[in-house]
Amino acid sequence: MAKVIAVANQKGGVGKTTTAINLAAGLALADMRVLVIDADAQANCSSGLGVMMGTVDKSIYNVLIESEPLTAVMCETELPGLKLVPADRNLSGAAVEMLEMHDREFLLKHLLEPVLESFDFILIDTPPSLNILTLNALVAADSVLVPMQGEYFALEGLSGLFDTLNRVRSTFNPNLEVRGILLTMFDERTNLSSQVRDELQLHFPDKVLETVIPRNIKLAEAPSFGKPALLYDIRSKGSESYIRLAQEILNYEKKGIG
Repeated sequence: MAKVIAVANQKGGVGKTTTAINLAAGLALADMRVLVIDADAQANCSSGLGVMMGTVDKSIYNVLIESEPLTAVMCETELPGLKLVPADRNLSGAAVEMLEMHDREFLLKHLLEPVLESFDFILIDTPPSLNILTLNALVAADSVLVPMQGEYFALEGLSGLFDTLNRVRSTFNPNLEVRGILLTMFDERTNLSSQVRDELQLHFPDKVLETVIPRNIKLAEAPSFGKPALLYDIRSKGSESYIRLAQEILNYEKKGIG
């Protein structure tokens, strides 16, 4: 049965979508069956996996609002074993339409249930805000992966995110775990990045992942080619770091099974 991981942070620009794309690619390269759900109306995750805005007839919007089965909107990607449920601009209206729907917080959770046995991992890329789409992702997920840039403003926002996760646990999803805090855009040449890492390890000693994602030009270039960095340049430092992240996630799950 699939492990459902929401990639979430209420702050934008922290490498959330880059992480969803490249972690999914890393897991697929490890022969995992992976589904990515793009729950952000900007659809950057979709384009980063080669599905451009306007090239598909149906999206996650049709699943949430019109009860289309997920299998009807899944797209293939360049990587065997990696499928995508794309987003489109209609999704921006879904946040309003869903507010009037019964059990609105549980829509995605119920829609995922028929496909859980078909995948090993389901990754949900969420909007950079706490709206009904993000809440649906957190309610549907087993765990949350929190990408965080190595800067103090990001550090200050982390307590707010953890407060949000606690509220989701107490109200909707008591089993929601924090899979880990992932440091992104890490520049080992600066004292600031190292200081932020030290602060994180001090305050969240069991939550900071060992893998660190560096600033890397290949990670920035790959989306414009509609590819994960792991297909664009697998030898780049960015690609290598996401391969390590995929292995760290897999090792964690193996320990859980054991």
